[in-house]
Amino acid sequence: MGFLGALWLPILLSAVIVFIASSIMHMLLPYHRSDCSRLPNEDQARAALRGLSRGLYTIPYATHQDMKSPALQEKYREGPVAMLTVYPSGPPAIPKFLGMWFVFCLIISFFAAYLTWHTVTPGANYLAVFRVAGTAAFMAYGLGSISNGIWKGQPWGMTIKEVIDGLVYGLLTAGTFGWLWPR
Repeated sequence: MGFLGALWLPILLSAVIVFIASSIMHMLLPYHRSDCSRLPNEDQARAALRGLSRGLYTIPYATHQDMKSPALQEKYREGPVAMLTVYPSGPPAIPKFLGMWFVFCLIISFFAAYLTWHTVTPGANYLAVFRVAGTAAFMAYGLGSISNGIWKGQPWGMTIKEVIDGLVYGLLTAGTFGWLWPR
């Protein structure tokens, strides 16, 4: 953990910079506004789903043993086929989500610092630090969202936007580490 003494500032500052950049990207730039769509007959759908507890649901639900049953195959053909995330009732807990996002940013910066510290020597040039820290941060911020396109049916357009966001966050993290790397 000796790297923490030398890298606490780039860890903290890169998390703050990514947090601010993500806020700007999601609140001010228009390209994320099309990420979600309204359900047709939203009020009827809400009434039908009312009472569900927090969790992730699949429609139609099936176990591995059910997958070949003709009844299930018919449900798949009829549609809809969906994954549904249900949050607790009440207004979105934005402060809680923002707090968790900031902690996530700190964790990514911590591991980018750990990997970079054990890969690049103190006094290394900016580009060497940038390359390692940026790759680690991009892998964490950008590549993880691809699994949502593969397994959870997230539209690929949204997934690509998240990968691009992750690239920006990775570049910001890389720049911060390159700038503040111990000389």
